[in-house]
Amino acid sequence: MYLIKTSSGLMERFSLKDLSIQNRISLLRELGYDSDGKFVLDSQGKHVKDKYIGIDVMLENMLILPGSTLVLDNNPISISEYIEEYNKDL
Repeated sequence: MYLIKTSSGLMERFSLKDLSIQNRISLLRELGYDSDGKFVLDSQGKHVKDKYIGIDVMLENMLILPGSTLVLDNNPISISEYIEEYNKDL
């Protein structure tokens, strides 16, 4: 779950799963990424690979953990590896 500040100044919780494809792409663009409608792309237009398992991150499976701008695939291995690597920062 993520928090977003609404126009009224209140914080609202949301899940990436609940965002439309266009909103996911808009979020990626705000973070310096992009999408071809199927995959997450870097600033050079290349497929973003999951840092931990090396697969191309699909738009429908993307995960951005709160406080991070790293885009991962939402599989258990990547999530556990991320937590292990960044545990000191959580």
